[in-house]
Amino acid sequence: MNTGLIPESFRIQTVHPELSDTFTLELVPLEGNRELHFLPGQFNMLYAFGQGEVPISISGDPTRTGSLVHTIRAVGPVTRAMWRMRAGEVMGLRGPFGTAWPVREMEGSDVVIVAGGVGLAPLRPAIYWVLAHRKRYGRVCIFYGSRTPDDMLYASELHQWRSHFDLMVDVTVDRSTGDWAGNVGVVPRLIRGGGFDPGNTMALLCGPEIMMTSAAETLEERGVDESRIYLSLERNMKCAVGYCGHCQLGPEFICKDGPVFRMDAVQALFAVEEF
Repeated sequence: MNTGLIPESFRIQTVHPELSDTFTLELVPLEGNRELHFLPGQFNMLYAFGQGEVPISISGDPTRTGSLVHTIRAVGPVTRAMWRMRAGEVMGLRGPFGTAWPVREMEGSDVVIVAGGVGLAPLRPAIYWVLAHRKRYGRVCIFYGSRTPDDMLYASELHQWRSHFDLMVDVTVDRSTGDWAGNVGVVPRLIRGGGFDPGNTMALLCGPEIMMTSAAETLEERGVDESRIYLSLERNMKCAVGYCGHCQLGPEFICKDGPVFRMDAVQALFAVEEF
C-alpha cells in the first residue's frame, strides 16, 4: 500500500452511520483488485479532495483483505466533509502507518481491552484478531465506557460479543438515559471486578487520555505490570512520516514511533503540562 506522501485514490463502497456525529466508511482501490493488508492498531491518512487529510485508525477486520474500514467522528472541516460524502465518491488514502497492538506477543496471556467512546474503533481490529485466533489466548475481558447509552459505538456488535461464552464483555455509561439498566460510572470500576489473572495479563487501552491514565493505574493496582499495558495515542498527527513535528511527544513522534506505545515508555510524559 501507499506509505509515501502522495495519496492513492480509493472509492467509497459503503457509508454506515454509527452515531449522531460518527460514521463508518468502507473503501476499495479505485484501480486494481488486490489484497489490502494492515496490522491491528495501524492508521491511514484519509484525504478529502479540496479539504485536506486526517489520520484515522483502521477499524475493520484484519483477516478480511478486500477493503479498508474506518470509523470517523465529524469534528473538524475535513471530517465533516467526509461526513457528507456518499458511496461511489472518491477520496485519497496513504498508509498504513504506525505501530500495532501486540496481538502475537499476547498469545498465552489473559487479554484485557479497555475502550472509551470512539476509542473502541482502533481496538476493534485487535478484538477481531483475538476472536479469529481465540484458542491462542487465555481469558479475554472487554471493558467499554461511553457518555450515555445513545453514544455507545458498535452497540449491536458489543451485544453480539457478550453472547460469546468465552468472552467477558462489560459496559458502563457516565450518565443513564431512557430505560438503561446497566452500569453507571467510570470504566476503571469495571476493571476492579474483572475476571483475569493480573500476573499473566496484557492490556490494550484507547480512549480519552484521562480514562487511559486512570485505567492503567487501576490495572497496576490490581497487579498488571506497566510493561504489559499498551495504549494508542492518536493526537495532532498531520503528515504520518515525521516531517511536520505536530505529533511530537517529548522525544517520540506519535506517527512514526506510535500510535501504539507501551505504558512504561510514555507514562512520565503524561505528567508534563501541555503534553
